Amino acid sequence: MAMRPLWSLLLWEALLPIIVTGAQVLSKVGGSVLLVAARPPGFQVREAIWRSLWPSEELLATFFRGSLETLYHSRFLGRAQLHSNLSLELGPLESGDSGNFSVLMVDTRGKTWTQTLQLKVYDAVPRPVVQVFIAVGGDAQPPKTCQVFLSCWAPNISEITYSWRRETTMDFGMESHSLFTDGQVLSISLGPGDRGVAYSCIVSNPVSWDLATVTPWDSCLHEAGTARVSSQWLRAYEASSPPLTPPLHVQHQGRPPTKMCCWWQCLSRCS
Repeated sequence: MAMRPLWSLLLWEALLPIIVTGAQVLSKVGGSVLLVAARPPGFQVREAIWRSLWPSEELLATFFRGSLETLYHSRFLGRAQLHSNLSLELGPLESGDSGNFSVLMVDTRGKTWTQTLQLKVYDAVPRPVVQVFIAVGGDAQPPKTCQVFLSCWAPNISEITYSWRRETTMDFGMESHSLFTDGQVLSISLGPGDRGVAYSCIVSNPVSWDLATVTPWDSCLHEAGTARVSSQWLRAYEASSPPLTPPLHVQHQGRPPTKMCCWWQCLSRCS
């Protein structure tokens, strides 16, 4: 007897005109999310059913004759909770939980209301890694002006945005700078007055963010371990369109500076 209202509800969804709304809900791996069952004013729910529509169609939760039920075989078994207001809570979330969900409700007069929601689950952003590369000429003395490339990288994360912040009260926009590879690389020109100025790379996605901070002027003193771009390549790079690929002469203590790579590639390969 308990299954007859459920099958009737599924038939109503397939055959009767219904009102459809849509929304996107964002959350992160390890967290929980509340899928709110919104309905029109005066809509008194008699029966309701929550389903996963994509990537697989699964029954998640139901409300019949005043009883809430979530013990259906699905990938959310044990991770779904149906609240008294018929909103569905899912968690802890996993990376494969993104998808489309729907709730179908029937009121006491037999009218239906369907709401669809898209859930997107993101990984939490890890702390990025910032590496400093400087453009130098043949003079080994500390330069009065230092051209610096700051490269920022966050591992194993997609759909992220890179941005940069100068850690000072001065206006970042007044400084000579350029951005490359969708903001992942920052080129700046420094002088001795920037000795203590720090720069932060901020990595973010729609649900989380993190940052790493460096003081690049220290690398302008040509200490061991600094990666350097030759000035002739820098001039060719600035004049080229699209940009050339400048080689980096990477110097490490106890090892000859013979390895070459490109600054916008995975820079850890240069070690």
